[in-house]
Amino acid sequence: MKWKNLLLLIFLAALWGPSFLFIKVAVAEIPPITLVLGRVGIAAVLLYLILRLQNGRLPAIGSVWKHLAFVALIHNAIPFVLFSWGEQYIDSALASILNGTVPLFTIILAHFLVADDRLTPTKVVGVLIGFVGMIILVAPSFSGGIQGATGGILAITLASFLYGIALVYGRNHLRGLKPMVAPTGQMLLATLYLLPVALIVERPFSLPPPSSQAILAMLALAVFGTAIAFAVYYKLLERADASYVSMTTYVIPVFGVILGVVVLDEQLTWPMIIGCGFIIFGVMIVNGLFNGVRLMRPKQEPLLP
Repeated sequence: MKWKNLLLLIFLAALWGPSFLFIKVAVAEIPPITLVLGRVGIAAVLLYLILRLQNGRLPAIGSVWKHLAFVALIHNAIPFVLFSWGEQYIDSALASILNGTVPLFTIILAHFLVADDRLTPTKVVGVLIGFVGMIILVAPSFSGGIQGATGGILAITLASFLYGIALVYGRNHLRGLKPMVAPTGQMLLATLYLLPVALIVERPFSLPPPSSQAILAMLALAVFGTAIAFAVYYKLLERADASYVSMTTYVIPVFGVILGVVVLDEQLTWPMIIGCGFIIFGVMIVNGLFNGVRLMRPKQEPLLP
């Protein structure tokens, strides 16, 4: 069980890691809301086809759709737009590093929302170290070292916070659904959220057609970074707790930084390296990797129904 979970964790990081590169390439020509609409719309169609091929069906109208609607908003519609908008102003490598703060937010939220995932003195130390890394990353933008990056950094930090909420909420309320049901419903609802917003705000029908490079980047983002990734994500969420799943962000910055530097010729600065080190070190502490805690912790029960 432990090794299967670890392999799923690495596979998920390998799917999500290149997403920052795809976003950076696509958003240069496709406005952020329209890009995310294409991303979740294509993913929704693919996931629904897979669901039907497996003889599965979406659930009947009921409370599960309330939970899916909330997660679609805070795990897809809003944070996906924040990442796409933010990467107009910061490098994809920096965006992938900022994504590494998700476990720090998750561990704090889990303390209040999950009965068996309480903060301990060790976890508090890890969270503080992680946020020191955040300050190191953000400080140059406020001092003029990274022109125009402040808004992008704040947008992606907010998206990471929303991911933390979604991890805990999804673990509490969306476990037990048949495979492919949760990701399919989630992407369908995210598409419904974003369609009118994109048409009204960005009017994509009035824009010049994007290049084949931007379209391919959007397709790769939709297929690998969204449809397949969220199918794997929910499979892993069935087998492990929210804090464990959030550990994907150990590996995501590795893919994000390497691809950003090699493919896009982005600059890797000392604040990025030091900040990333602090964040990863803090995340490792809060997840017990220095005190003998097993990778697979006991399953948690939700504090609230």
